[in-house]
Amino acid sequence: FCRIGTLRMRELLTKICDGQGVMEDIEALEELTGQIKKSSLCGLGQTAPNPVATTLKYFRNEYEAHIKDKRCPAGVCKSLITHTIVSTDCTGCSLCEIQCPVNAITGQKKVKGSYVIDQVACINCGMCFEVCNSKAITVE
Repeated sequence: FCRIGTLRMRELLTKICDGQGVMEDIEALEELTGQIKKSSLCGLGQTAPNPVATTLKYFRNEYEAHIKDKRCPAGVCKSLITHTIVSTDCTGCSLCEIQCPVNAITGQKKVKGSYVIDQVACINCGMCFEVCNSKAITVE
């Protein structure tokens, strides 16, 4: 059961991280962790669900934020984050535009506050955030 159970856990976690989760998925994960621990024949299978069980116990609020609020408090689930340029902090250096792999950032070089991110085109890779020396890009 551990192979099928851990695959099902992964499917549920992916669903939650993609912003498609429902509260029943948390209950399903809790049940799965217990079933996998009890029915697995080896030590690896018995301990495989431990990371999920631990995060459900200590970080349940993060699971709920993913499901109820459609946001990722840690800022890592690409489907649940948004990169935005704060125009008052933007120096117009164009580094973000140059680094964007999908050309989702446009603006006028050396014109402060002119750069914007096209949210439809943005893939939330974080390249712009990494290169912005003026810290004008926020991740929410």
